[in-house]
This record gives sequence, C-alpha cells and structure tokens, in this order.
Amino acid sequence: MSKKMQWLVFSLLGLCVAACSSVPYAQRLQERQQAYSAAAGAPVRSFRLLLGGNIYSWEPLSDTQLVVYTQPSKAYLLDVWPCNNLTFANIIGLTSFASEVQAGFDKVLTGRPYIPCIIKQIRPIDLARFKLEKESQRHVDSVPRSEAPPSSGGQ
Repeated sequence: MSKKMQWLVFSLLGLCVAACSSVPYAQRLQERQQAYSAAAGAPVRSFRLLLGGNIYSWEPLSDTQLVVYTQPSKAYLLDVWPCNNLTFANIIGLTSFASEVQAGFDKVLTGRPYIPCIIKQIRPIDLARFKLEKESQRHVDSVPRSEAPPSSGGQ
C-alpha cells in the first residue's frame, strides 16, 4: 500500500472515530467546566507544588480556565487572563516562588512565542464532590421492554 493510500485510510479512520462520538466535544467540555466549577471552593491566595515544583496533571477547560492537579487527590481550578495557546498546549509550566503559586502574581506558561497568562484566581476542588457532579451529568434513558407475545417461530 502506498504512503498516500495509508495516509488516506488513517485519515478516514480518524474521521469515523471522531464522528462516532455521541456528544459533541464543546458540550462535553462545557459539562466538565460546570462540574469543576460546582466542586470548586472559595478562592485561596496560593497553593504549594510538590517537591521539585512539578504538577501531577492538568486539564484545559477554556482559554481562561484550567485545572491543575498537584497530586492525584488534590486539584485547583485556575482562572487566568485569556491565554492564546492554553487549549492547544501539550505541556504547561507554572511560575512559583519557593514552590508556592500565588494568584495575581504567578503565571501559566504555554510555550514560546506565547505571552505567559497571569493567574487571576485559585480555587481548591473538592474531588469527591467533582466525582458526584460528573456522575450526575451522565444520563441514561431507560425504557422498559414491551411485553410482546412469544413468537411461534414457524413450528
């Protein structure tokens, strides 16, 4: 199979997989934003990073909001000034002083040539509540089966 044909097959396969999603991406993202916002607490001045200043994980929610996990069980919702590359960045960085990230002072870094995004607000996330919010957004339509008479099956 030629390279062009392989590329075409993989491209079509990717389009098919994307088309199979039952919920559009924008809707899923909005639901995640709502769940994180509902589980976020009152604003705090700062949070501490783990030793070495690393974050465990992160998730962009929009160009003005992201979630940063400092540990698997500890997360923060960050509101930032509009950040051009946030939703497309593969990796981010956070400025900090002595492993402490402060609202109004520290920034989210999305790579060159993009301007760092100042953190406006930090809110801790209650991850147990977030899990409940996420579960409540899952909808399953359950319809009871009608009692159909058994078919004779041609006997």
